[in-house]
Amino acid sequence: MREDWDRRARENARYYVATGNRQWSDEEFFQSGETLMQEEVLSDLDNVCQGLDPKQMRVLEIGCGAGRVTRALANFFGQVYAVDISREMVRQARRALKTQPNARVFRNNGKDLSAIRDHWWHRFGIGRQLQFDFAFSCIVFQHIPSREIIENYVREVHRVLRPGALFKFQVQGHEHVETHMEDTWVGVPFTEDDAREMAVRCGFELRHHHGSGGQYYWLWLFKTDAAGPQA
Repeated sequence: MREDWDRRARENARYYVATGNRQWSDEEFFQSGETLMQEEVLSDLDNVCQGLDPKQMRVLEIGCGAGRVTRALANFFGQVYAVDISREMVRQARRALKTQPNARVFRNNGKDLSAIRDHWWHRFGIGRQLQFDFAFSCIVFQHIPSREIIENYVREVHRVLRPGALFKFQVQGHEHVETHMEDTWVGVPFTEDDAREMAVRCGFELRHHHGSGGQYYWLWLFKTDAAGPQA
């Protein structure tokens, strides 16, 4: 996955982040992130913030690409931590966020959040708990051809979210797509039953979902008060 996304980022990072335009200007690219933010986050603040002051919230983004949505998140929330598998995407995201010190971007290994945990423990000590108030991912898991990797991300998010918090993300919903491990463009599909069962295994409750059967299948997973996720 890293090789594929580094290659795509070198070729045309913004196009592969958002394929609606092959030649994004800065203004158009980051405005598209603000639009997505409005549609999927700002329109859903009861679930996202749950009464918290956004400027006091710490937010996690998985698969930040070139920082399109990360910048919009950082304009609204107090702290944003973002990860991406591609070194080149991370470089471009950091450049896009250079005037926003409340946003931090990390290159991860494509399967967990160890890069963020390692940074946190180095800065604050292992005894200091890393906790997020909201987690978000868009147009990322639809490209991952491994259900195990996606579920491991969900399990990892459970470990770092505060109790009751929301992980809102989007997966591939087309039930009849063909996926191959050699292809990191078409991700493994999820049905509603798949999503609900994964949520339970990982310690979440699937309260809402939208777009089942389509490319953009959105899931609202809330961290339950039950014991940790099942192995």
